Amino acid sequence: MIFERYNIIVVGGGHAGCEAAAAAARLGSKVLLVTLNTSSIAQMSCNPAMGGIAKGQIIREIDALGGLSAIVTDHTMIQFRMLNKSKGPAMWSPRAQSDRMLFSEKWQQLLRDIPSLHIWQDMVSGIIEEGGQVTGVKTGFAGNVYADAVIITSGTFLNGRIHIGKTSFEGGRLGESNASGLTQDLYTHGIESERLKTGTPVRVDGRSIDFAVMTEQKGDPQPGRFSFLDTPPLTRQRSCYLTHTNEATHNVLREGFEDSPLFAGRIQGSGPRYCPSIEDKIERFSERDRHQLFIEPEGWNTDEYYVNGFSSSLPIEVQYRALRTVPGFENARILKPGYAIEYDYFPPTQLRFSLESKKIGRLYFAGQVNGTTGYEEAAGQGLMAGINAHRQLHGGEPIVLKRSEAYIGVLIDDLVTKGTLEPYRMFTSRAEFRILLRQDNADQRLTRMGYKLGLAGKERMSRLDKKEELINAFTKFLKGNNALPEQVNDFLEKAGTAALQRKTRYHNLVLRPQVSLKGLVEHDPELKSYFHGFSGEDVYEEAVESTGVLIKYEGYIEKEKEIAEKINRLENIKLKKDFDYMRLGAISMEAREKLLKIKPGNIGQASRISGITPSDISVLLVHLGR
Repeated sequence: MIFERYNIIVVGGGHAGCEAAAAAARLGSKVLLVTLNTSSIAQMSCNPAMGGIAKGQIIREIDALGGLSAIVTDHTMIQFRMLNKSKGPAMWSPRAQSDRMLFSEKWQQLLRDIPSLHIWQDMVSGIIEEGGQVTGVKTGFAGNVYADAVIITSGTFLNGRIHIGKTSFEGGRLGESNASGLTQDLYTHGIESERLKTGTPVRVDGRSIDFAVMTEQKGDPQPGRFSFLDTPPLTRQRSCYLTHTNEATHNVLREGFEDSPLFAGRIQGSGPRYCPSIEDKIERFSERDRHQLFIEPEGWNTDEYYVNGFSSSLPIEVQYRALRTVPGFENARILKPGYAIEYDYFPPTQLRFSLESKKIGRLYFAGQVNGTTGYEEAAGQGLMAGINAHRQLHGGEPIVLKRSEAYIGVLIDDLVTKGTLEPYRMFTSRAEFRILLRQDNADQRLTRMGYKLGLAGKERMSRLDKKEELINAFTKFLKGNNALPEQVNDFLEKAGTAALQRKTRYHNLVLRPQVSLKGLVEHDPELKSYFHGFSGEDVYEEAVESTGVLIKYEGYIEKEKEIAEKINRLENIKLKKDFDYMRLGAISMEAREKLLKIKPGNIGQASRISGITPSDISVLLVHLGR
């Protein structure tokens, strides 16, 4: 045996595995990260970007808790944009283009800097179980390696099969082998698996693209960042570009339908509803004569471009001819073909809300093996699995984030209570408390928790305390001081809102939809004098943004808080793990079976299980004496 016993073994070096291993090791566990290829750790297998709608909020939540994804993104991004600024702040979502190579290198550097984290290149083919509890893993080179807990984060590699036209072959990514044996081994331990499918588009040589006929999409003039720490500012950016398919593109693609593994039935797994292949798009949305394509650079020092929106598993020759009908790609040279990949996943209804298996103690699952899609969803699960595995080994209660606390809480609650039959992707519409779960207040929601856990450091708490101090000071000033007509009317007229007839509280001006606090500060001499007295603080810009949001949406925020508090009362009514639902004859057999399968930890979780009715919940409450 070449390895001594570890506290935790993490299987897989993707985004979930990196966050899980880093969190557990930084909390004090001795961790072994086992991955098929150490040079591919934190590989951006699909598009070279982090964040986006709802996904950006997840990355900020990971950062607020003390995770590392936001820090890596800030150090390696080549463009930053805040999406949906024309909408309300619940919809604002940060997104960054990343340098694919630097992203992986930065993650590897951070992992190497953690003394109690070791990395080993190998394939895990099974787990070791004793008395209903995991005690290690079986590997190809090292044999049996023992640990007190195991976290499975194998991504798309479990029995992965790649499809391009009529050709199909085993692989976890193009050019990389898949992982075999683990699914079959877990099945012998009572853990069920299913198949899902995802895909990726062609990569194109940028020197062959005519960007002049495309629409340029530049980054924000004053780029932000993901981390609440003082990460390096982005001083230069690379542009993305927008173009569209057309009828000629669609006609060429249709020529390959008979060879499509998707339409021919060679792909059995369900694909992502919200990120379909281009052939799926033109079949499902046949009334549309064009579809958007976003052309994204892969890094600072490469000519490789990612064609976002052109995912395909059609024959390479069809992909090539179809792409050349798109404006700007008439002379395109393809560097890598698009392809589909099928892989095993484990339905997440088999998990506890801590992401621990219900079948085998101290065995955790995180990332795409739970049926999700996206780096951000994977990283969020990995962080929570790492935290909870460490806490279990040290006698701590699991951390389960509420739906009103974090998008990560919504994600895990959805997976465990409802399961998924297709790759699960986070959207703002999945969160009923999205005004509370804004990207600007992730630190206020979660950093104290991260600090108490031991993952978020003193610097984070110091910055949070200062930010909240500034927000309170700014709010008090705006509520207690008046704006004079002669000082603000020019600004108000330019903003398209009514001029003042008499002096008015600044607070009331900020309530107007057309008025931004930041713009008002820059225009009004009194405000400018007061606010700029704090402009040297690192968190000044964050505090100004948050103050404006809190004032403008105060009524909505308070209403959501009231609703969240009512629902959280149900979360506080606990249900025992060994509760015998079969004794409840007043509810349907379907409801009893689902409650027995999911084993909700409280009434709130039970109420969100598909098929559980309000009357079923009433019966449970009566049974509990409520």
